[in-house]
Amino acid sequence: MTDLTSTVIDAHGGLDRYGRYRTATVHFRSGGALWELKGKAGILDSSTVRLGLDRQYASHSPFTAPDLHSSFTPERVAVENAAGDVLAERSNPRAAFAGHTLQTPWDDLHLAYFAGYAMWTYLTSPFTFAAPDFRTEELEPVTEDGATLRRLKVAFPSRIATHAPEQVFSYDESGLLRRHDYAAEVLNAGPAAHYSSDYQEFDGIMVPTKRRVHPVGEDGVAIRDIELVTIDIDHVEFS
Repeated sequence: MTDLTSTVIDAHGGLDRYGRYRTATVHFRSGGALWELKGKAGILDSSTVRLGLDRQYASHSPFTAPDLHSSFTPERVAVENAAGDVLAERSNPRAAFAGHTLQTPWDDLHLAYFAGYAMWTYLTSPFTFAAPDFRTEELEPVTEDGATLRRLKVAFPSRIATHAPEQVFSYDESGLLRRHDYAAEVLNAGPAAHYSSDYQEFDGIMVPTKRRVHPVGEDGVAIRDIELVTIDIDHVEFS
């Protein structure tokens, strides 16, 4: 690990504490232009997602109906009822995004895959960066809104479903995440800047409770009057 990787992991609660937990249950509210563009407005207005911390797994509930939930892993995505009956499922779910643009409508399984891997990525970073098959490199710092941000380029292993193989995370002087840059391959919509703020401590882990995702212009500047996705976290329980 780079020195910056160790610094930001410690700032977010440390590997020792994070390693005590196997799951995270997160209640959140989500909005933004993306869901309407995809024909999925309202589904994640108020949702609970349960994440696996020792494997890549996520389940959103309710999902499209009060008694339904999603089930996500990189290899399979499904919609199930409370009894565990499978209503719809898809193997190799990433392949179903081939040829998509930002305006391509989604079915429920597209949404379950995207929301599953995205929330898993957000809530397990930066702790996952300590795994031996992640690669990290500190880049030159940048200044934004008068603050100097240290930047970490992270190469994700192929076993992880996420936005893109390489992503850049920018941290403030206290080691907390402030900006996350990526180009989500499944959207095919160009680069985005994902801002994090309003940190709270849950079970010893520091979590940003406000997230805003904006498109990035050709000049590299975030277009902040467009909100692609908003995430407001009400509560997190690690167990």
